[in-house]
Amino acid sequence: MKKDIHPDYHTITIQLTDGSTYQTRSTYGAEGDTLLLDIDPSVHPAWTGGRGQMLDAGGQVARFNKRFGGLSLGKK
Repeated sequence: MKKDIHPDYHTITIQLTDGSTYQTRSTYGAEGDTLLLDIDPSVHPAWTGGRGQMLDAGGQVARFNKRFGGLSLGKK
């Protein structure tokens, strides 16, 4: 390996949104820094199984007919 091209790898503290902490090694910051997470597995829907809300309960065809149902494109 080449010397002096790799970032410093040191111990930091990770603080989750619920206040719990753990230590890991990272290239983030400096030795002993704390990384505060805004989103973590304890609150993010991707990990907690949260479901997305349906914005269109009527479907695309029903929405189209509601918007453009009164138009007649054919000859009279």
